[in-house]
Amino acid sequence: MMAIQIGGVKYIPGMYEKKRPTGSQLADKYFRDLDQKWIEKKKKEKRPAIFPTICFSRKIGVGALEIADILAKKINYNVVDRGLLMHIAQEAKLSEKTVSYFDERYPGVLNEFVKLLFGEKSFIKSDYSRHLANVVLSIAGLEPTIFVGRGTHLILPRDRVLAVRCICSDEHRIKRLSRILNVEKKEAASKLPQLDKEQSEFFKKIFDKKMAVPYEFDLVINCDYIKNTRDAAEIVELAFKKKFAEELSYSGIAETATAS
Repeated sequence: MMAIQIGGVKYIPGMYEKKRPTGSQLADKYFRDLDQKWIEKKKKEKRPAIFPTICFSRKIGVGALEIADILAKKINYNVVDRGLLMHIAQEAKLSEKTVSYFDERYPGVLNEFVKLLFGEKSFIKSDYSRHLANVVLSIAGLEPTIFVGRGTHLILPRDRVLAVRCICSDEHRIKRLSRILNVEKKEAASKLPQLDKEQSEFFKKIFDKKMAVPYEFDLVINCDYIKNTRDAAEIVELAFKKKFAEELSYSGIAETATAS
């Protein structure tokens, strides 16, 4: 997992004031919850293989995970951030378990998705990118999910995703990192190039892309101007409910979101 020392404090992308569990702890909880839901068989109706999904893409330090956490509570979705996703993807047993859950629910569908990806997504070349695609597709088919980071909007079927890009100035990121880590702004500013470089290298390696372009997204939020995270979450919620209105109404998610 990408991490960096800023002013003697370890910063992991996605950090904000709320204390979050580690990737390992999140994975344990994720599978405990999944096991329980699997046993209870709460969702018996026929569904598409991929739930309507929200994917956040962002510059490191912009605060997308905080927005996602607020949104998840409003629409009763799970949040899978880069820490949880990479932990599952890198642990062979967890990856196999995730994929097997999906295969049990939708026999043969994952292979169909991967074949489609090979035809449509030229970046699915390396063993790791195929492995990551399998895990992302499986998670998206098991539970209603909000993904944060790791280019998941480029992996999932585009018609099943509300793709959201969060951007802001470096000044905004510096202020936020300085506040979260309680370090000097100068120290936070000195580490931004390294964070951006590591993120850029990941996208180049996995997706063969230099940068995210606005045409990839349904919605771009500039956090310099939409500063309140709850306001941003409400904007994404509205866009999500509009894009998937028929499905969300059928499943009861739209009513839950409105009631919250």
